Amino acid sequence: MVDCDEGPGAVAARLTGRPVSAERARSGSLAEVTLTGGRAVMVKRGEGPGAVRAEAAGLRWLAAAGAVAVPGVLGHDERWLVTELVPPGRPGAEAATRFGRALAALHAAGAPAFGAAPPDGPCDAWIGLAPMRNEPGTDWPHWYAEHRVLPYLRTAVDRGLLRPGEATVVEGVCERLPELAGPPEPPARLHGDLWSGNVLWGADGPVRLIDPAAHGGHRETDLAMLRLFGCPYLDLILEGYQEVAPLAAGWAERVGVHQLFPLLVHTVLFGRGYAEQTLETSRSIAGI
Repeated sequence: MVDCDEGPGAVAARLTGRPVSAERARSGSLAEVTLTGGRAVMVKRGEGPGAVRAEAAGLRWLAAAGAVAVPGVLGHDERWLVTELVPPGRPGAEAATRFGRALAALHAAGAPAFGAAPPDGPCDAWIGLAPMRNEPGTDWPHWYAEHRVLPYLRTAVDRGLLRPGEATVVEGVCERLPELAGPPEPPARLHGDLWSGNVLWGADGPVRLIDPAAHGGHRETDLAMLRLFGCPYLDLILEGYQEVAPLAAGWAERVGVHQLFPLLVHTVLFGRGYAEQTLETSRSIAGI
């Protein structure tokens, strides 16, 4: 039986089979642990049922594409995840262009369906601290509305963060998604929570991605997430991406469509400020 009060050092020793020489707490649920011999690893405590299993499966699925670098999974159980530690670096133009190319290759690795979970990953997964159900579908506009936007819209209304009259603006966008989504795209292999905080600029050169909410989706969704909260050298990331896999005409006008889901997630997690941003984005999409 695993001790419920087990600390990160003991977890790292148990899951890697290596003695530990030091540990240092980081923010939230993270700790940096040094194994005997000097190798540093990251130990993370899962925040919800199935969260660790989903993250481990997502990291392995992204790594299997052989495109974008991710920290290797060194061990996990239902509560804890141990991964390689990424040596910190600084954003750079060359690394950004390479990352854009690699992200295009990751998306091209594909997925069985929109909403498909990674192999061995649970259907009931997470995006950050919020639940996210991976329910496969064949038609992206309807799948995105039914399994991403509308569930969080209903939760926001139920919690009083959006008024019913305001919600009709978002519902109107969902109804028009078939005409707003652009040309059909095959399911892409998405990171799924690709804001700038999950993009680590490694000291050894390659960008690595952490904390995935991996699933099959529309490739423009990852790119819209990069833009939502700002990312260093985003223009060069997009330039590298377009070199490998040019985006369909009108993609820049569709960014707001793909940002609705993360904005509603943030509304539910963090409150009314993000509700206002959700409404502003929805009205812009609808031309109101």
